[in-house]
Amino acid sequence: MPSFDTVCEADLPKVKNAVSNTAKEIATRFDFKGTAAAIEIKEKEITLIGDAEFQLAQVEDILRNKLTKQEVDVRFLDKGDVQKIGGDKVKQVIKVRNGIETELSKKIQRLIKDSKLKVQASIQGDAVRVNGAKRDDLQAAMALVRKDITDVPLSFNNFRD
Repeated sequence: MPSFDTVCEADLPKVKNAVSNTAKEIATRFDFKGTAAAIEIKEKEITLIGDAEFQLAQVEDILRNKLTKQEVDVRFLDKGDVQKIGGDKVKQVIKVRNGIETELSKKIQRLIKDSKLKVQASIQGDAVRVNGAKRDDLQAAMALVRKDITDVPLSFNNFRD
């Protein structure tokens, strides 16, 4: 029976590469000399450090440009709140989304069920598996999900015929 998986996975090596390129640019830029501006990544969390919120915005802008050059969708970034740390410094934690949240997977499942296509959607952990009798129905389901779910960068993999 033909099927595919709907997933939300960032390419982590490309994200790490973009973060290291951002760190290099911060180190060489004149307007960041002598400031606390820095960026680091641990697992799936990117930490921005700066002297003020304005500086964090500049570092984030550089990061977004580097991610775009690496062909990583910036919708994978989930920004946290700006926190004050020792002295005048501030930091912000940005999480890299990986996996579809339960609420969104239920929304995708309901969307496919309400579409009257001859396919079934089932939640498989942090992915949504769609089964159908015909390949054309699966492609119609892909188009439907792409059209209706725009705030999360979804991709489709594991297409079986």
